[in-house]
Parts: sequence; structure tokens; C-alpha cells
Amino acid sequence: MPTRANTKSRIARAAGAAAASLILTLAGPASAQRAVTRRAAIDAALSAGARVALARADSAAARARLLTARALGNPALAASYSKSAPQGHLSLEIPFDAPWSRGARVGAARAAVRAAELRMLSEHAAAVVEVDTTYTAALAAEARFGLARQTAREADSLRVLTAARRDAGDASELDVDLASVTAGQQAITASNDSLTFMSALLTLQTLMGLPADSVAIVLADSLRPGSTVTDTMLVTFGGLALPRAPMPPSVRSAEASLQAAELAILRERRSVFALPALTVGVEFGDPAGDEKGLLPLVGVVLPLPLLDRNRGPIAEAMAERDRARAELTIARLEARQRLVEGMREREQLLVRIARDSVLVLQAQRVATRALTAYAEGASALPAVLEARRSAREVLAQYIDDVAALLIVTTELRALTQTLPGP
Repeated sequence: MPTRANTKSRIARAAGAAAASLILTLAGPASAQRAVTRRAAIDAALSAGARVALARADSAAARARLLTARALGNPALAASYSKSAPQGHLSLEIPFDAPWSRGARVGAARAAVRAAELRMLSEHAAAVVEVDTTYTAALAAEARFGLARQTAREADSLRVLTAARRDAGDASELDVDLASVTAGQQAITASNDSLTFMSALLTLQTLMGLPADSVAIVLADSLRPGSTVTDTMLVTFGGLALPRAPMPPSVRSAEASLQAAELAILRERRSVFALPALTVGVEFGDPAGDEKGLLPLVGVVLPLPLLDRNRGPIAEAMAERDRARAELTIARLEARQRLVEGMREREQLLVRIARDSVLVLQAQRVATRALTAYAEGASALPAVLEARRSAREVLAQYIDDVAALLIVTTELRALTQTLPGP
């Protein structure tokens, strides 16, 4: 069976390994790290983010298709030769562009441009939310790591104090073992929290377009409850305050996509009968000399929809319209659901943060009094450990609630107002 000395040795090695891991985790190119604010992180992500770049390319492609829709058909020049008189034929075919067909084509392309621009705005808003929430998560991870590191230091100090009391005959060997185990556990917890913090920073760097092989940034902002949705934007809905604001970009983009799909159906239906073309030209070259000079040539080209009445493109456009309609329904339902959930969550978090603030002060006061009583010999070690554990858990809960409030506030802003485009 393991002896008491072996047990204490293993505890010391575990605590030492955890502390070494913590030091190695924090060690890095500190001189190369730069402070990054939340606004700077968002700007960097928007300039280097793939989501916004793809949406910007789609918008440019839609604008190019609008130029194509507005363009007039080029005339076709035909030249031919025959043995019969007249032998030379030169004609110019000029296609017609009827207003009803051109209007449908240009209208569908213009609606597609608007849908693409709104999708770009939606991706812009989604990128802002993603970076903002990641920054908040990194701040929470940093706060939890700082709490764990401070707790580990205090636990080690308590272990030293307990060992001194044992040497003075005021504490037992069991108290020393208990304090050593607690110190080792807190060192391991601090090491794990440091890794979580590092992972959050690397995720933020990835979103900013920075290499993620090492930590290159430090967070300049602090974790504190920020501003919330403006009260003037609120209305009452089923006993719940909901914002009165334009639909989020995702819903507006879905509406524009549906409009573009409906205009595409109109365009395809008006393309069943292809437009005629006017042919003008001249004929020349009569070997017999009966016809001298240039002979005028005038004709009309009439496409006949005998084999194909554009059924395939019309069916495809109708299917796209049904898909766009379903996407709009989903976008509206999801936006309303998230809005209702977010407002309820926000109200609960405000109440919880107010309660957490009081509990943090009380728990810290109890922990301080318990440590003082133990140092004076008026309290046992388990009471000190329990008081510190409660204070640590209450403070960690406060950190999580503040981070959750910031995240839900960011989501509500994205749902209740149009964010500026890039």
C-alpha cells in the first residue's frame, strides 16, 4: 500500500506538473503580441473574412448579370455566294427587343442584384455577430483563467499556512494533505483554463485572418455588461417586450430572393415566343448583266416555337420560386423565435447578474472571514476550503452570466437593426 510520504510526493509532482504546464502555456512571443479592441477585431475580420468576400463576389456577379440583361442584341452580318444570279449576297440581321420581354428580363436581374446585396449585408451582420461573440467568449475565458490562477495562488498559500500550523502543533497531518490536494487541483484547473483561453484567442485570430500557430494578440477591452436594445424600439407582444425595427438582413434577403424568383418566372414565360429579327441587305453580281448595281434585300426572321415552348426553364424558375418562398418562411420563423428567446434570456440575465453581484460580495466576505478565523485558530480547515469554493463558483457564475448577456445583446442588435455594410 502507498505510504503517506508517497502520497504527498505524488500530490507535489501533480501540482508541479500543472504549474509547469501553466507557465509553458503562458510563455510565448509576448513582445510580438499586440492589443486588439473589439472594434479592431471586427474590422479585421470583415476585411479578411471569407464569408463577406464570397457574398461580395456574388453581388458583383449579380451586377454583371444586370449589365447583360440591359444589353441590346448585336446585329449579325451574313455574306454568301451562289452560282445563280445574283451571285453575291450581303445581309445584316437586326434582332428586336420588345419592351415587355426586356422589362421582365431587366426587372428579374435588378431584383437579383438587390437580393445579392442584401445577402452580402446578411453575411456582414453574421460576421459581426460571430467575431463579437468570439471576442466576448475570449474575454470570459480570460476572466476565468485569471480567477483560476488567483485561486491556485491562494490555495498554495493556504497549504503553506497549514504546514506552518502543523509544525507549530495547531494542525494535523490530515489538514496538510487536504490543503496539498486542494492546491494541486487548483493548479490543474488553472492550467486547463489557460488552455481554454489560448484556444479562444486562436479562434479569434483565425476569424481576423491572422495565423493561429501562436498567440499574437491580447484583448484590450474588458468584460462588463454593455448597452442593450434601445427602449424606444420596444413593443408589447404577448406580455413580452419586442423590438419594433426593420426585419433582419436575413429576412429581407429572403424576401428579395422570392421577388427575384417570381420575376424570373415572368421572364421565362415571356420568352416562349422568341422575338423576330429584321434582315436588311443587298444582292449583286449578275453575270448576264440583266440586273446591274446593288439589289436591296429586306426580310423578317420569325422563330417558331414548335418543338420547344420553354417548358424546362419555366419549371425550373417555378421550383426556384417555391424554394425561395420556403426559405423566406423559415427565415421569418427563426428570426421571430430567436427574438423571443433572446428577449426572455436578456431579462433573466439582467436579474441574475444583479443577484450575482450581491452574492459575489457576500461570498468573498465569508471567505475572508473564514481564512482569518482559521489563521487565529478559531475555525477548521474544511470551513475555509468550503468558503473559498463557494466564492470561486459564485464569481465564475457571474463571469458566465455577463458574457451571456453581451452575446445575447449582440444577437438582438443584429436582429433588430440593419448593420452598416462594408
